[in-house]
Amino acid sequence: MENNLIDNSMKLGFGMMRLPKIEGSEEIDVEQAKQMVDAFMEAGGKYFDTAYVYVGSEAATKAALCDRYPRDSYYLANKLNASDFACKSEEEAKNEINVSLERTGAGYFDFYLLHGIDSGNKEKYDKYGIWDYMKSLKEEGLIRHYGFSFHDSPEMLDEILTAHPDAEFVQLQINYSDWDDPLIASRQCYEVATRHGIPVIVMEPVKGGTLADPPQKAKDVMLAANPDASFASWAIRFAASLPGVMVVLSGMSDMAQMKDNLSFMQEFHPLSDEELNVVKEAREALLQFDRIACTSCHYCSPGCPMEIHIPEIFAVMNTYKMFGDLKEARNAYSWRPGGEKASACIQCGQCEDACPQHLPIISLLEEVAETLE
Repeated sequence: MENNLIDNSMKLGFGMMRLPKIEGSEEIDVEQAKQMVDAFMEAGGKYFDTAYVYVGSEAATKAALCDRYPRDSYYLANKLNASDFACKSEEEAKNEINVSLERTGAGYFDFYLLHGIDSGNKEKYDKYGIWDYMKSLKEEGLIRHYGFSFHDSPEMLDEILTAHPDAEFVQLQINYSDWDDPLIASRQCYEVATRHGIPVIVMEPVKGGTLADPPQKAKDVMLAANPDASFASWAIRFAASLPGVMVVLSGMSDMAQMKDNLSFMQEFHPLSDEELNVVKEAREALLQFDRIACTSCHYCSPGCPMEIHIPEIFAVMNTYKMFGDLKEARNAYSWRPGGEKASACIQCGQCEDACPQHLPIISLLEEVAETLE
């Protein structure tokens, strides 16, 4: 699966969501961002990614990139977000591009995305007519290509790509940790995109930084294979090695991360079969923890009187057990699983009767509520 949307560019993309901050504040360090942009451009990178809802990112992108480089020397991606937290009406949603163009001074966006589509906001994009709006923006020359970023099931992705074959690319969360995760379903979503013949942009290849510092058992596997390779390099190269992947975004937060990424992506070499086996071993090592043995069969879900999405909740809890990042786990729990929270359980027991793994679901939901709520 080939694409020609990006020419003569390194396969690494610069995600402008996690830019460096001035010490002791939440203000973006624009001077350091300029140095990172310069290093990226000098190494042959061209693809930059920002969004209307990334606080301060668009202004920093203007200062570090758009004001300092010829417009035809880089690709800039931006996003329209129709979720309730970003806008309250169709008019506000459609005006986001005007705000983003003013903040960045870019003149146009090479790639423009419907941002973060999932079951909670999909109807807003349809209700507001955003798909047709994307076509009109392209006709006006305000954008070059349009697609969407996605956080939901393979079935929904297939539905969207079938309904909108005009989408030119899709942005997916892909990393070796989430490859077979029942909630993220990286592999299955990637396979859906592949069947539709649509180019893929990868987000979260290092899973928000957690794969740059994975649990020790996974580290041991990678260190034994190559003690000189950073843990992040295994994660980013895994995603970049997949056929049909157009670019892999990395939200770099300092020059050290930039230099490390450039060290293996400036002259990118796909993972060998031997290296793929190392990643597989690392993934298996990640699973050797005190996890909830849920197989995500969903036998428990249909009969739940409280409509608790039990497998999805357990997947978030397992991520916490694996990486120990309570803040990120609570954030994921607050919006990803859908339905009622674990504390809504009335202990009727139908889920335990239906579970083929014979899990003590009631007590496990209590554990989740105590930990993540």
